[in-house]
Amino acid sequence: MVSLSEIKSLLERLSNAHGISGWEGSVQEIVKEEISPLVDEVRVDALGNLIATRNGEKPSIMLASHADEIGLMVKQVDEKGFIRFIRIGGWFDQTLLNQRVLIHTRSGPVVGVIGCKPPHVMKDEERKKVVEAKDMFIDIGCSSQKEVEDLGIQPGAPISINRTFAALRGDRVTGKAFDNRAGLVVMIEALKRTKSLCTIHAVATVQEEVGLKGAKVTAFDLNPDVAIASDVTVPGDHPGIEKKDATAEMGKGPVVVMADASGRGLIATPQVIEWLVGTAKEFGIAVQLEASDGGTTDATAIYLTRSGIPTGVISVAARYIHSPVEVLSLSDIDKAADLMARALETAPRYFGR
Repeated sequence: MVSLSEIKSLLERLSNAHGISGWEGSVQEIVKEEISPLVDEVRVDALGNLIATRNGEKPSIMLASHADEIGLMVKQVDEKGFIRFIRIGGWFDQTLLNQRVLIHTRSGPVVGVIGCKPPHVMKDEERKKVVEAKDMFIDIGCSSQKEVEDLGIQPGAPISINRTFAALRGDRVTGKAFDNRAGLVVMIEALKRTKSLCTIHAVATVQEEVGLKGAKVTAFDLNPDVAIASDVTVPGDHPGIEKKDATAEMGKGPVVVMADASGRGLIATPQVIEWLVGTAKEFGIAVQLEASDGGTTDATAIYLTRSGIPTGVISVAARYIHSPVEVLSLSDIDKAADLMARALETAPRYFGR
């Protein structure tokens, strides 16, 4: 029996690791360390996806959880040593201002802060507007372009938020990149718990936040019989959002996704819903059902691969996603891992041998 403290410890390691889209290596190293004892083979493909395979019988099942987090990238260094950047992934600009960041170089990370024109010298109409990312810059304490370049900082250098994991009250925790380090914990824990005899491909995908890219190539490569993506979803349980906008609640168990992005993303097939919901009922796992008009997940890329792959999503409700202060319930991760573990065992009944 896995305790919540073990889940917390693994989530903390993964959350504190830095791996923006395209630069997921440090996260993948943790995943490899955790997952290697649970499988027969681990390999990394040309795009950087980590693919861990446990050999078994039919059906073959792909588990997908993305390793990347949203971040930034150096665009230009001006003559005074201030750094302009581009966004990598879906940022809400307000969350970026005044954050501390790490610029990753071959010699190690360089600390910087995101600044902008101070409000003291803004005109009244400027103060009423949201500061856009294009008007922000990073200050690392240098006074010239050469001084910055001598540190190994150049266009294309990845930038991540310098924020660390912390415990809140009860089983609630906060940190950066729970989207989708929480999904990685679900996948790893499910592998630890399951007694499935199926062939399982557990994939820590790359570049999900910038176009579901890793899932596309791995699904084509593996061509599984069925797949489950593990990710996070937006709950409608805090000020500023209502249940009519997002039906999930934190602390109420894993979320089974019926459809997302108003159907432009995934529309789960009845067979997949029957499998996941039926398994939850069989084992007494409380689940929430979600049909959303928000974002999508790796599942969309997987189920549109080749001639189509039946795919479902098991999500964890996480508040304030795509910010450095995401919040979730550790018990939701625990229950999501249980659901995935049991679904791996019941899959032959739903998808044949």
